[in-house]
Amino acid sequence: MNPAEPGPASARPARTAASPSAPGPARGSTPVPATGSATGAGAPGAADSTADGAADGAADGDTRLRKGSPGYRRANLALFAAGLATFALLYSTQALLPALSEGLRLSPAQASLSVSVCTGALAVALLPMSALSERGIPLGRGRGAGRIRVMTVSVFGASLLALAVPFSPNLGVLVALRAAQGLALAGLPATAMAYLAEEVHPSAVPSAIGLYVAGNSIGGMSSRVAGGALAQAYGWRAALLAVGLASLACAVAFRVLAPPARHFTPGPIRPGAVARTVAGHLAHRGLRSMYAVGLLFMAVFGAVYTVLGYRLTAAPYGLSQAAVGAIFLVYLVGTAASAVSGAVQARLGRRGVFALALALCAAGLLLTLAGALWLILLGLVLVTAGFFTGHAAASGAVSRTATTGRAQASALYLTAYYIGNSLGGTLGASAYHAARWPATTAVALTAVALATRPALRDPRGLAPVRDRRR
Repeated sequence: MNPAEPGPASARPARTAASPSAPGPARGSTPVPATGSATGAGAPGAADSTADGAADGAADGDTRLRKGSPGYRRANLALFAAGLATFALLYSTQALLPALSEGLRLSPAQASLSVSVCTGALAVALLPMSALSERGIPLGRGRGAGRIRVMTVSVFGASLLALAVPFSPNLGVLVALRAAQGLALAGLPATAMAYLAEEVHPSAVPSAIGLYVAGNSIGGMSSRVAGGALAQAYGWRAALLAVGLASLACAVAFRVLAPPARHFTPGPIRPGAVARTVAGHLAHRGLRSMYAVGLLFMAVFGAVYTVLGYRLTAAPYGLSQAAVGAIFLVYLVGTAASAVSGAVQARLGRRGVFALALALCAAGLLLTLAGALWLILLGLVLVTAGFFTGHAAASGAVSRTATTGRAQASALYLTAYYIGNSLGGTLGASAYHAARWPATTAVALTAVALATRPALRDPRGLAPVRDRRR
């Protein structure tokens, strides 16, 4: 995930109904009969899934993919590849911003638009795509129908657009292509969690989601690290072309490996029902708090990582583009912080873990004001650990609170999250252009301060949605 985005739905298998008011059980959450046929008449993909169904079936008649089965391994590898491509593309220009500024004669604020418009467009498209994922793309029959087709169109569309990005002659074309990429990319995070919850046996869902999240994290990190090294050797255009080609290869791997959606029943898109679900989530004080926390933590992260390259390539540090890209290996600290955040929360409680995350971010930001490079890097480690800890706690709180309409709760959280990235990156870069690094730090510290109240709010405000409606 740039930062690895498990999203609120990752904590456990989620219902994916578009609305809590929809009659009957949630679509995709009901085991299919032992015959291995898809639920619903004429659901595509059943015929070519017989072998996987036989391998993955169990004595209890549940034909969902189980750990160790061929279909489970294929699904894991497919989602890993798709997640890697998605987040490699999403943040492909972030480590290259100084090179973009030099090559296209852009200010830091202008260059940062290549990141913020992509994440902003993704944020705008997440809710519509979460609704579309309940319907699928009904173009013919076969293996790619339903959720698989939504994800296929998403990752191929974004990868093909990536092949055009390196040839952008100016800022306008670059921004337009990156915005189109953001819109295309929204189909994967809006659909992947629902696909795993439906197709994988509940006992294996946590490990399947873990591998998908790992693909997100590795994709976001590798595009920055490899992009920096390639830009140093061959220029930023060659670096972006390499990321696009690698992502296209991942898209092909996803399409070849992904088992068909055998447990997906397409349903009609009901805009009114989706709107009521979204309004209910936004009316819930606890959910609003977590959306604000996700936005503000991501604003901190976006400001720091968007602007840091400019500071470190300038005097007195003068780091190369490859060295700046290598700094993104600090993401590994965030991956570790996410892994242990559950244990930390069990010991400290929700408010305790948020207090720790806020303290780490604030301390790290203050350290980056130092002149010594090692102190700046230590500060970056603390900010990264604090961000991932806070993000994991906030997304988990959303999952536990939204007992119905989780697809929309997840989409709302990720919408806020990516809006935060866009705002943080743009405001941080503008502040740097006006008054250098201390101004960027002030923007990030302001976001930390604003996050304090919603993060430390009374946990009783996070009672489950359905309980508070009674």
